[in-house]
Amino acid sequence: YHCRLAMPKRTTQDLEVVLDLVFSDRGLLGQALVHRSYLHESPEEASISNERLEFLGDAVLGAVIADTLFRRFPDHSEGRLTTMRAELVRSSTLAEIAERLHLGEHLLLGKGEEQSGGRKKERNLARTFEAVLGAVYLDQGYDVASTWALAQYAERLAALSSAAPKDFKSQLQEQVQAEGSPSPKYRVVKSEGPDHLKDFEIEVVVDGEVLGRGQGRSKRTAQQEAARQALAKLRGEEVT
Repeated sequence: YHCRLAMPKRTTQDLEVVLDLVFSDRGLLGQALVHRSYLHESPEEASISNERLEFLGDAVLGAVIADTLFRRFPDHSEGRLTTMRAELVRSSTLAEIAERLHLGEHLLLGKGEEQSGGRKKERNLARTFEAVLGAVYLDQGYDVASTWALAQYAERLAALSSAAPKDFKSQLQEQVQAEGSPSPKYRVVKSEGPDHLKDFEIEVVVDGEVLGRGQGRSKRTAQQEAARQALAKLRGEEVT
């Protein structure tokens, strides 16, 4: 994973201060900053680009974000978690984080890429952030890499956590009342497992018709999922 890289020591150390990290192997950090365009013009200074580290960092980031969302939002469906993860790991989000960390200023670019504004390109910034994360993972392990990555997402994750969860039961109640229908009725279809670890299956009935069915570790969770499905059906949306 090492590369021959004549990188000014001061530059690497400056970046470590911004990243709030100290690398055991600064060569890994240096490699994370090498754009492929640099190799063709400066083969004596760098022998490998940041693309392999980017590949690794992408996988690490995906695991960190998925694990965090799974634990923080136990009532969210797979579909909703997938949407949230996609928002957090999309290229524009990664580029914003990279800009805040001044990664563009430290990128090693070929002349053509430099002249075309390579330091500001979303794609380059996003990939460099992933490469740096891959370097952190190799240098210091998953726990440190995870902690560091989550620190970069602190504000975004706090905003997600503080946002009021959608109360599907309340929305459904309001909608059926507006349509002149009687209030939804929830009934337990199935209850399995020991008292401390029960699984509930609940269906919601509106005007005699079953509109949704939900499962969960609590009646509330199952009712919310049933109400979500009922809302989607009433609105003519695809039930996922």
